[in-house]
Amino acid sequence: MGEQRNALSTERGGTTVSDTVVAKIAGIAAQEVEKVQMGGGAAAAVGGFLGSVTGAVTGNTSTGGGASLTRGVSVEVGQEEAAVDLTLAIEYGTPIPRTTDAVRRNVINRVENLTGLRVTEVNITVNDVQLPEERPMLDRQQELERQAQEQETQA
Repeated sequence: MGEQRNALSTERGGTTVSDTVVAKIAGIAAQEVEKVQMGGGAAAAVGGFLGSVTGAVTGNTSTGGGASLTRGVSVEVGQEEAAVDLTLAIEYGTPIPRTTDAVRRNVINRVENLTGLRVTEVNITVNDVQLPEERPMLDRQQELERQAQEQETQA
């Protein structure tokens, strides 16, 4: 079992969950909360667009859709526990404490239920505020990422 893996032991065998899986689950869970963009505003949009184009052209899932799911996510996974650090942007006018609390709860719920790990902490850095007019650009970027992922899946 590698340094960056988690082993869940039972009497019938062990289960290993990689850091990448925990990071993807946390990234997806954070983005399930309305008005949240992982990684921060315009920089994330540009990075996501380039990642989706690269993924679509090369067909490499490690640089395409997978990278967009873990943008702004860092995890530490131990034997039975995980800690998650998130960097994100929130739409202007959205209460930051209420939104980050919703993100924290959803990430803990998803990671614990899907992996069997206990989440010890979810630290959140809000590094940008989006204006509502930026949203169509970000929505378009997310649509391009979805299309790239579908192409990768079909290939």
